[in-house]
Parts: sequence; C-alpha cells; structure tokens
Amino acid sequence: MALRMWASSTANALRLSVCASKSPAFSLSRAFSTVLDDLKYASSHEWVKHDGPVATIGITDHAQDHLGELVFVELPEAGKEVKQGTGFGAVESVKATSDVNSPISGEVVEINKKLADSPGLINTSPYEEGWMIKVKPSNPSELANLMGSKEYIKFCEEEDAAH
Repeated sequence: MALRMWASSTANALRLSVCASKSPAFSLSRAFSTVLDDLKYASSHEWVKHDGPVATIGITDHAQDHLGELVFVELPEAGKEVKQGTGFGAVESVKATSDVNSPISGEVVEINKKLADSPGLINTSPYEEGWMIKVKPSNPSELANLMGSKEYIKFCEEEDAAH
C-alpha cells in the first residue's frame, strides 16, 4: 500500500500518466497538457492518428487548454477534400475563434457528429471522444513532416516560453 501511494504521488509530481484507451500508450503531461506517444503533431496544434486506411484528426490537449471552454465546433461535410496545412473547420471558445488545419491531405470520410451538441468533448477528451474528423489520406508520406511526441513537447515548451 505504501509503495502504491509513493508511486502515485511520484507520478503526479512528475505529471506522468497512462492513457486508459483500447491500446494504452505512454503519455506525458506537461503544464497540464497531455501528449500521447502514438500520435503525430502539427505546429498548429492538431494531432493525427493513422490507423490502417483512415487517419483520425483533432486538436491537442495543449490547444484546448489555451482556448478554454469550447462552445461551438465547425466541421466540413464528409466527402470534402482537405489539404495538409490548410483549414478544414473552426473551434469557438469563450475566449476566441480559431481555425483548425488538417495535418494531412485526403478525403473526409467521417465527422464527429457528437461535437455539434457537445463541443466540450474536445476539452474533456481531446484524443478520444473529442476527435474531429476521419480522413482517407491521399499522401500518407506527409506524416513524416509532423512531429512525434518528444518534438511536440519541446515545441510547446519553447512556444509557451516565448509568450
């Protein structure tokens, strides 16, 4: 029992956690933001998980934390083509409205319809329930242009330090 309490308090102090999903992945929490190892990240703070023929896209925990409580999400329709680095939608918070860019190019095959009624899912679960779109990638090699978890953590730390 004492060992479990020590491990828990140490993990909290270091902001380490294990993601409880279908396939647990190591995550590192920094400044109240979680970054998952098995995702790729864009400098505009979107994430992508490429799984078979489909890639799931959303905004990062870091982005939602800076935006604050989300009150509206604008998403494209299925069938729309998206291009790496260009906008496909927007999120509106109590603080601001921000465009959301696609980290990869392809055809939108599904949107998260739950976000229309519950945009706060992005705040509470940005990597699971708060995903935004699913895309059939037209050029999977674009994933090589994105950051891994360690690079994204460093990027966020440097960006936050500059502000």
